[in-house]
Formats: sequence, structure tokens, C-alpha cells
Amino acid sequence: MTGRRRSSSFRSIRTAVACAAAMTATGSLLSGCGLVPSASGATKDPVTVMTWAPEGTSATNMPGMPAMAEAYARWVNKQGGINGRELNVITCNERNDTVSAGRCARRAVKEDVAAVVGSYSQHGRSFMSRLEGAGIPYIGGYGASDEEFTSPHSYPVNGGNAALVAGSGRQLSSGCERVALVRPDTISGDQMPSLLDAGLAHGDKPHAVDVRAPEDATQYTEHAELALAGATGSADGTGTVSGACVTAALGDRTDTFFDSFRRLESAGEHIRIASVLGSVQQSLVDRTGGADSPFEGALVTGWYPPANDPAWEPMREVVREHAFGDNDVDVTDPGVQTTWIAYTVLRQVIESLGDEPVTGHTLRQALDDGVGGKGIDTGGLTPPLSWHYEDLLAVRDFPRTANAMVTFQQVRDGRLVPVREGFVNVAQSLEERYADD
Repeated sequence: MTGRRRSSSFRSIRTAVACAAAMTATGSLLSGCGLVPSASGATKDPVTVMTWAPEGTSATNMPGMPAMAEAYARWVNKQGGINGRELNVITCNERNDTVSAGRCARRAVKEDVAAVVGSYSQHGRSFMSRLEGAGIPYIGGYGASDEEFTSPHSYPVNGGNAALVAGSGRQLSSGCERVALVRPDTISGDQMPSLLDAGLAHGDKPHAVDVRAPEDATQYTEHAELALAGATGSADGTGTVSGACVTAALGDRTDTFFDSFRRLESAGEHIRIASVLGSVQQSLVDRTGGADSPFEGALVTGWYPPANDPAWEPMREVVREHAFGDNDVDVTDPGVQTTWIAYTVLRQVIESLGDEPVTGHTLRQALDDGVGGKGIDTGGLTPPLSWHYEDLLAVRDFPRTANAMVTFQQVRDGRLVPVREGFVNVAQSLEERYADD
């Protein structure tokens, strides 16, 4: 059974978001639904979990994810905990390297955490086997490693980089005749060309030109020239191909690449630029000029609704009241958003256990059972989530994929706004891409 059976836009969930998000909203938002949680203290054994992400590195940094986890814990504990249980969050700096990722996993085992929640790491080989050995579930990882989509102990809330890149290809398949892809020269980056091509195939477009680039460079002039030549079909980038497009997915260095790109004399307005959320997000657009930003008009593919969608209001209120002005917690950051969704999942699973002990084993049982077959409602931020075997997608290399939905967005007047309403299902593109291997 594939994910295509869930191809609706979930409009009924989105239109009822005020009460559909009740399980994750703050007390003031819940009052209108008659669901104000008790402010009494937690009475049962506390639940300890861990959130990790890289901080202070020369490449990818996600400080907002552990900061969001801590804000969530402060909020939920002020409301009396989760089902009467205090939530204790331990954070760890994954440092974007294999040694530190393994160290965080060892600490999780030593601290006997019930789960690792809402975390980021590209180094699944360094941490997943340790979690599996200890029976610890990995709930709502960012989707940056293959192991998140293969391990039976992993419960991803989005389709990871695979869905984003395939979705970007799908978005570019309309209006782009030639596409150059600038991506990291890494193992995970090596998968991107075929994924983008799988999306481009939706519009019968040719394969993208692959431009490998370091993910920690300070300038990308050489790679910008290669991308321009690939998109225009001419060595000097002065070709007249209609629909020339350049897409880059370099994480924190995407801005650096496009800065080099726009300095090229021949990179005029006839070149359309694109990216994926996480490489380009609202805070970057704001920082680079808003409506005057070089990203104005850029096409961006994301996992979730745009940051100004009403479905995010519960998260925004928690951040306002419990993040204490922490600048790391950017509500437009997909890492922060993923952590919020992951803790939404954790909360509903713990509540489904009632008076049962909350352990890695009981959490996995509830997750594998689809929380009683009902799935988990995230208030329209994702489709209802379930990792029961009948709900997983038929993506051979990523068998734990439960959500292959993406959103198409564009920067207009300095704001990321939806290009179309609702979600786009890229399950078929993913299935066909991996079926061809």
C-alpha cells in the first residue's frame, strides 16, 4: 500500500485548526475549545527525553531545535506535565560530526531517556545502532540521514531531504526547460540529482545539470559559473534558453552561493532561482532585504505550511511566552517547526498510554500501533501521522516514510507564500525513482 491513497490536501483539518491543534495549543488558545489543561503539578514519574542538534559549526547549525524543546518543556510542565508527568528535556550538541553524534547517543543511553525527539543529525550510522540496542525510539528527526527512514526505531514526521528535493523537481517541472542543481559534495548530496530528476520527470523535463560544491565554502564563484552555464546551455552563461533555472540546496551556505551567483554579469533576471526550505527560509529573506532581497521571486519547496499559516499559532504563542526572547527559536525555521511537531507526537503518544509506564518500549508499541489506529493529528501541519505498517509508503530505500507531502511556496513581496493550496504528494516520484535502481 502506498501513500498515494492519502493524496487529499487535508482541508478539513486545516479549516478546523483552532481546535484541531488543541492538544498542542496554549491554555489561552484552548479555552475556546473547553480544553484548558490543569495547572496543577505533575503527579506521576517524570519522562526524560533528549533533543540534539549541531551548534557552533562551520557548516550546518540548528540551535533552535534544542531551544524549542526546552521551551516546550517549560510550557507543558507549567500546565501540569503530560498526563500528569513532568517532561525533562536533555539537550546535546551534535556538532555535525560522527564522533559527537555517537557521543550524544551514548549519553542518551546512559541517561536512560525514553526517546530522542525533534533532533538533527546527518550521521545516522553513528547514533541509530546505539539507540536500537537500548530500545530508544527516534521521534521526528529532521530527515537528514538515511537511517531515519530505515530503522524500525525511527518515526520520521516528514519525508526528509528526499521528499524536499523530489518536490523541488516537481515544482520546477512547470516553467523550467533547463535546470542546474548546486548541491553538497557529500554522501547525502550524491542522492540529490536523481531525486530532482524524479520530480522533473513529472513534467517530462530533461535531467538537471549536477554541480557539486563544498558545504562550508566562503565563496562559490566557480560553482556559480558552472550552474549558469548548465542552466543556459552555453559555456559562458549567455545562452538564450527559455526557462533557465538554478536551484541550490547547500544549507547555511545557500545564501553564500547565491551571493556569488548574482555577482556574475550574465546572471540576469532571465534566470529563475529556487531552493528548498531550510536552505532558504523567511529569516534569510528578511536578512537580505525583504522585498528587495535577491531571493524575491524564488521558488521554495517545504515540508510544512508557510510560517504565517494559522496552524502555527499554537507554536508561536508557546515561543512568545516560554522561550524568554531566545533568538535561537525562529518560528520560520523548519528545524524549530520539526521539533514542535515531534513533541506534538510525543505528547499524544504519552497521553494514549494512560497509566502505563512511559518507556522506550511502551512508546514504540504505541507508535507501531498507530496510537490505537487513530493516527496523530498535528493540527494540519502534516497529514495524520501513523507508522503502522499499512500506512508506510512503498519507497524501497526509505521504508519508514509515513509522510511524503510537500508544499510549494514562493517569495513574493519579501514573504514566503503558498503557490498552491494544501499539500503535494511526491510519493509516486519517490517510489519510481527507487524502483529504477
